[in-house]
Order: sequence, then C-alpha cells, then structure tokens
Amino acid sequence: MPLETQRSAYWRGVRDGAPFLLVVTPFAMLFGVVATEAGLNLVETMAFSIVVIAGAAQFAAVQLMVDNAPTVVVLASSLAINLRMAMYSASLTPHLGRAPLWQRVLVAYFMVDQTYACSIAKYETEPDWGVGQKIAYFFGTMTPICPMWYAMTLAGALIGSAMPAGLALDFAVPITFIALIAPMLRTAAHKVAALVAVALALVLAGLPYNLGLILAGMGGMMAGARVEMWLERRGLWS
Repeated sequence: MPLETQRSAYWRGVRDGAPFLLVVTPFAMLFGVVATEAGLNLVETMAFSIVVIAGAAQFAAVQLMVDNAPTVVVLASSLAINLRMAMYSASLTPHLGRAPLWQRVLVAYFMVDQTYACSIAKYETEPDWGVGQKIAYFFGTMTPICPMWYAMTLAGALIGSAMPAGLALDFAVPITFIALIAPMLRTAAHKVAALVAVALALVLAGLPYNLGLILAGMGGMMAGARVEMWLERRGLWS
C-alpha cells in the first residue's frame, strides 16, 4: 500500500481526534488535582495515568481509595468500568486483527473511548481501507489525545490544591461520555440499553463502592440484548 495513502489516513485521524482536546484537557487536569488531593504523590499520580490510561476507572479507583474501600473492591470496580474495553477490542478485531503483533499491542494500550469511537465510525464509512490505512488512522486519533492526557495530568498534579474551586473542571467527565455515546445510539437496542442503564444508575446511586454503576451497566447490557433478540425474532433487526 502506498505510504502516501497511510500518511493521509494518519492526518485525517489527527484532525478527527483534535476536537476531543476540549474535554481531555480539563478531564486530565481534574484527575491530577483529585489524585494529589487524595494523597498520591507526583510519581504515583503520573504512573496511574500512564499505566492505567482509563479516566473513568482512575476516578473511581481514587474515590474508593479515599473511602478506604477494600482493595478487592477497588480492583473489581475498576475492572467492571473498563469491561467496555473488551467490547471495543472485539469490534475492532475484524478491522485490525491482521496487523502485526507489535501494532496490535500498541493499539490495545492506546485504545481509549475517544480513539475507539473515532476509529470504528471511520472504518464503517471507509470499507475499502486496508489494514495499513486503518492502523494509521487509529494512531492519528491517538496523537492529539493521549500525550495531552499525560501532560494535563502532570499539570493538574503540579497545580494541586491551587486550582480555583469555582473552575468546575468536572464538567468534562459527563460531556466526554455524552459526546462519545450519543452518535452511537443508532438502534432501538442501543437506546433501550442507554435508558435502562441511566435509570438504574440513578435509582442505585446510594449503593456503596460504585456498585450501583456496575449493576446499572449490567442491567443496560441485558436490556439491550433482550431488545435485540426480540427484534431479530420479528425480522426487524438489520
């Protein structure tokens, strides 16, 4: 495959990933602030972001640590939140499964919500792309997102408690997931799964250790699966 074609796909990925800087920047800064205020030092905070690189799970883990939750609960909660990555991987396998092992390892590491959402949407609209173009596009989406996550985590950790309380950086958390999920709610099963998950999350918000969030996610997936099966039996699923 011509190098120029892969280069073009890479830069298209950079352009598509760049808008997410508007939410990644405050999201990462907020984690840096929260982590240091929870008692983590600079090295521990940066190691958290570099090794885990999963914003929602990082926030959940830090909050549970502050609440003195048992280690097994911290790990289980973080794992449950990140189970979506297994589903992301499964849907990317038909597109990237033939890539060299070292590339797949890097894709697995840099697969976050934003890089996945951009990539899977583009792959569906570019069915003629080869593996080389798809890999190039994925790394293009990663280029503005992941380095900024590290840099802004560092900035938040260094600023720490000096961050003005009225700045309200936590707006980035819900906005990020709304921007990612809303365009993907294309079928009745998707919409039912989202509605059930939201309703259960609100009803079960009082449960300790984020158990309400875990149960809400499971309930949403089961509801979506049931709707999909119902539509398939009636020949309405495409």
